[in-house]
Amino acid sequence: MKLENKNILLGVTGGIAAYKSLELVRLLTKQNAVVNVVMTEHAEKFIGRMSFQALSGNPVLADTFDLASGVEIKHISLPDDASLAVVAPATANFIGKVAHGIADDLLTTMMLAMTKPVLIAPSMNVHMYENRIVRDNIAKLKQYGYHFIEPNEGWLACGYEGKGRLAEPDQIVEEIELLLTKKDYQGRHILVSAGPTREYLDPIRFISNPSSGKMGYAIAKAARMRGAEVTLVSGKVNLRPPYGVHFIEVESAQQMFEKINSFFKKTDCIIMSSAVSDFTPSKTSPQKIKKTSEHLDISLDRTKDILSAVAKNKEDRIIVGFAAETENVEQYAREKLRQKNMDMIVANNVTEKNSGFDADTNKVLIINRDGTAEDFPLMRKSDLADVILDRISSLFAQ
Repeated sequence: MKLENKNILLGVTGGIAAYKSLELVRLLTKQNAVVNVVMTEHAEKFIGRMSFQALSGNPVLADTFDLASGVEIKHISLPDDASLAVVAPATANFIGKVAHGIADDLLTTMMLAMTKPVLIAPSMNVHMYENRIVRDNIAKLKQYGYHFIEPNEGWLACGYEGKGRLAEPDQIVEEIELLLTKKDYQGRHILVSAGPTREYLDPIRFISNPSSGKMGYAIAKAARMRGAEVTLVSGKVNLRPPYGVHFIEVESAQQMFEKINSFFKKTDCIIMSSAVSDFTPSKTSPQKIKKTSEHLDISLDRTKDILSAVAKNKEDRIIVGFAAETENVEQYAREKLRQKNMDMIVANNVTEKNSGFDADTNKVLIINRDGTAEDFPLMRKSDLADVILDRISSLFAQ
C-alpha cells in the first residue's frame, strides 16, 4: 500500500461536495494512511465532524482557538507531522485567501505553516471557476508550488453544467500517491499496451479472450506515479484509465499495431501486456451471419505480430513482453523472448487459481535477456507493477 503510515492532513471547506470527502477518508484509511481532518466553519454547515471522526479514527479540528493540546500547538504540529496536505473540496474563497496570505481560520493558518506538498481540489460553480480572479489565484498558487487536481465536468449542484465538479475521490488518491512517490522514471516515456483485442466475424460477433486489462493498467498507473510520461493503448475493458496518462482505446490487433507503431519511436520502453488475438477472420460479413446450416467453417489469418514488427526498429529502447501460457511456461517464455528480440518477459500460467486473466493477483516468472530468471509468489497486480518497473529500471541502468 503506497500510502501506508503516511500522515495525510485533509482540509474540508464549505461546499456541497464535502460529502465526497468522507469517501476520500475511507479510501485513505483503507491504505492504512493516518488521516487528520480540519474543517472550516462553513464546512460544518454541510456535514458534521462526527462522520469524519468515525472514519478517520482521529479527533476533527475546526475551532481556530482550540489550538493547544498539552504542549503542542496544533496549527504548527499537524503541518509539521504531515506527509502531505490535501484540501477537498476547496472553495473559491479558500483559494483566494491562501493566494493572498490570509489566515483567518484554522485551515488557512495551517496552510501557511505547511512545508510539505499541498494538493488543492477545487469545487465550485462553473462561472466561478472560470472567473478571471479565481484563475489568477490558482495560477499564483501554482507558481508558489501548490499542486492542483482539475475539477471534472458535468451537472453541478447549482443546476449548471460545466467544469466545477470535485474530482472523484479515487482520482484524488491517485494524485496523492503521485506526489508521494519517488520519481525514478522522470523524463522517461513509457508505452503500455493492455487488455484484449477483438477480431470481428460480423457486426455483433468477434474472437477475443478474457483479458481484463488489470495488469497493464496497474503498470501504466505505477509508471506515471514514478514520473514517467505514459501512453496506454488498450483494448475494450471495464476499467477507468489511470489519471494523467495518455489513453488510446482500440479494438482489433491491426488498430493496436498502428497506434503502438505511431508512438514507438517516441518511447524509451514498451511494455506489451495486452492479450492480442493471434488470428483474425479471413472475411468479415457486413451483416449478421444467419444459422443456415448445422456447421460453420471459418477461415482465419494470422494477425500482425506487433512485438516482432516494432523490434526491427528497437535501437536502444527496452522491450518487455508477456507470456500467458497453460503449460511449459518457462520453455515457451524463453523461446518467445529470443524470437521477438525482447529484453525481458513476464510469464505466468493462466490456469492457476487467482493468477492471470481477470484476477486482481498474479504469480509470475520474469526472465531477462541474459537468461537469468526470478520466480515471484502470488501478489497483487498493483504490487507486481512496481516489481516489473524496478526490473526495467535496472535495465535502464545497464
